[in-house]
Amino acid sequence: MKQSLQLKIGQQLTMTPQLQQAIRLLQLSTLDLQQEIQEALDNNPMLEHSEDTNEGEIGGEENGATHSEDLAGEHANGENQTESKATESSSAEIDSPENVAENDWNDDIPKDLEVDTSWDDIYQSSPSGTGLARAESEDYDFESRQGTSESLQDYLHWQLNLTPMSDNDKLIGEALIDAVEPGGQLGQSLEDIYEGLAKEIEELELDEVVAVLHRVQQFDPVGVASQDISECLLLQLKQFPRTTPAYETAEKLIANYLPLLGSRDFKQLMRKLRVKEPELRDAIELIQQLNPKPGEQIGENNTEYVVPDVFVSKVEGRWTVSLNPDIAPRLRVNPDYASLVRRADSSSENTYLRDNLQEARWFIKSLQSRNETLLKVATCIVEKQQGFLDHGPEAMKPMVLHDVAELVDMHESTISRVTTQKFMHTPQGIFELKYFFSSHVSTESGGECSSTAIRAIIKKVVAAENPRKPLSDSKITELLAEQGIKVARRTIAKYRESLGIAPSNERKRLV
Repeated sequence: MKQSLQLKIGQQLTMTPQLQQAIRLLQLSTLDLQQEIQEALDNNPMLEHSEDTNEGEIGGEENGATHSEDLAGEHANGENQTESKATESSSAEIDSPENVAENDWNDDIPKDLEVDTSWDDIYQSSPSGTGLARAESEDYDFESRQGTSESLQDYLHWQLNLTPMSDNDKLIGEALIDAVEPGGQLGQSLEDIYEGLAKEIEELELDEVVAVLHRVQQFDPVGVASQDISECLLLQLKQFPRTTPAYETAEKLIANYLPLLGSRDFKQLMRKLRVKEPELRDAIELIQQLNPKPGEQIGENNTEYVVPDVFVSKVEGRWTVSLNPDIAPRLRVNPDYASLVRRADSSSENTYLRDNLQEARWFIKSLQSRNETLLKVATCIVEKQQGFLDHGPEAMKPMVLHDVAELVDMHESTISRVTTQKFMHTPQGIFELKYFFSSHVSTESGGECSSTAIRAIIKKVVAAENPRKPLSDSKITELLAEQGIKVARRTIAKYRESLGIAPSNERKRLV
């Protein structure tokens, strides 16, 4: 083989570190972005928070923010100034001699106190001078103070430890509690639990396990450690007095005819129970007050909050879009550190400062690019979906990523990144940007109807149906055809299931 040298000219797309950073920031959610910004502030000494809108900052005129954003910032600053003035005035009132004389609890601390002296013996408690925020105040965090993070098993074990019983009974109770599923029912049969305990406890009888099970079933929540749904509902029904209307009918129904209730066969139920419709209705209403999964009341309650990235409001008859000024802090390059960078200096200190300065500028530019792209895409969505903003989901127009990509002159992948985990605050509610994208269905007039609008129509039709005779999927298809919308029955079934609406036979009920 002969060796030779050849020259070739070609073009190749290379993703620079700046472009990779911009793409990564573009697809971050609001909470992830705040974490990324905080990490950059901790690692880069050149970055700092800024309260002023100077050059090189996030939030200045260069980042493509709308005029409404500036007004929002000025309004927020005005509120802060007003609050600071109010704070100064209130502090001045508190420090005045008149107020000190009026409030006896604000006396000076005595130098000599007796050993057994308590705080309440010397000072009067202030009506609002507590370290914790009151429930009526805006700063009161209800979730952190009222929420619970313990599991169902922990809650049951705590009750078991408070119940006086022998050591063997406690071992049986622990085994029963460990077998309880998150819904509250036993995940194993009583025989399997007995066989496992018989290896640890000598001469154990099944009756002993049943006796401990009955004691565990008296724990809170009522109905826990039940062997099936019927037993769970019966345990809860026993909490009602037997003089409750239709109590006996509900008890017979739960014990013997629960499958017929699930299939909504009311005629068969009335014949089996030998009751008339009013009494059966009362029994069903009583059963509906019970919880088939009582264990779900106890458990981790981690609430996830959605922070909108953009706000949509109507100003002088026109829909305007503005970025949320609170999703990211204002950043700038520290001018003092930047002035320390010297040209033509290759020392390690100068190289460190120069590299961090360049990274800070890239980071700020990437954030500006993210804000501009997000605002541009959100504005395009609002222009296309003004009918939704005015009239609701039924007026939603069909739209795909390609439609927005053409209008903003970007690739579809970029639009997909922008609309993922980004939320828009509208008069209709808070929605993810991807919510506004949907496929279309042809109409008889030659137009198009959004699948989101069809779901809204199905939801509206089902809400207005006769509960005695619910609409079938075929009937809903006919109703939509009368409005000029051609949809197959299986498509209606798919949309209905996505909305969490049960089939017609399960929606049937007595009025």
